[in-house]
Amino acid sequence: MANVNFLQIGLPALIAVLSLGYLLGSIPFGLILTRMAGHGDLRQIGSGNIGATNVLRTGNKKLAAATLLLDALKATAAAVAAQAVFGANAGLLAGFAAFIGHLFPVWLGFKGGKGVATYIGTLLGVMPLMVAVFAVVWLSIAFLTRYSSLSALVATLVIPVVLWITGAEEAAIVTAIMTVVSWWRHKANIERLIAGTESRIGQKG
Repeated sequence: MANVNFLQIGLPALIAVLSLGYLLGSIPFGLILTRMAGHGDLRQIGSGNIGATNVLRTGNKKLAAATLLLDALKATAAAVAAQAVFGANAGLLAGFAAFIGHLFPVWLGFKGGKGVATYIGTLLGVMPLMVAVFAVVWLSIAFLTRYSSLSALVATLVIPVVLWITGAEEAAIVTAIMTVVSWWRHKANIERLIAGTESRIGQKG
């Protein structure tokens, strides 16, 4: 896998790429879709998170799926657009900025989601093969444990390792930062996993 020499991008382009990514990433699709569907303010439901998992707590699976897809594609769009305008080196940075925008959207007082969908969307826009790696790891852990959160945590841990091994050191560093931030956003899930109280896939109540 070729390395991503994102450090070669110039300062004006860097500012434009980060701004584009952040603004796209900060669009709160979960909040918008649930309001449009008549479910009110998503932040007052369940965990208060704006991501697809909390949208699912409205009981609308299609709405949750749409949120997951749009949250992923906003990062993909940022990465693809940045690459088209500023070259291949800009894509990963734009995806990273979209990831940060989703977690800390300025419109919502910097209180956003946990970033798994935008993490995947970034990979899709820059390194599509890594989406397959992410999916295989996620499905494997989910099959063994039935913990969605643990599956995502392990998958985000594997990605930078694979990138580093395959020689994409700079991409590995960026995704490693994303992994650390995503784990921090999942701290409540991690605490429940340790305590044995985390909900499993398909668990009622």
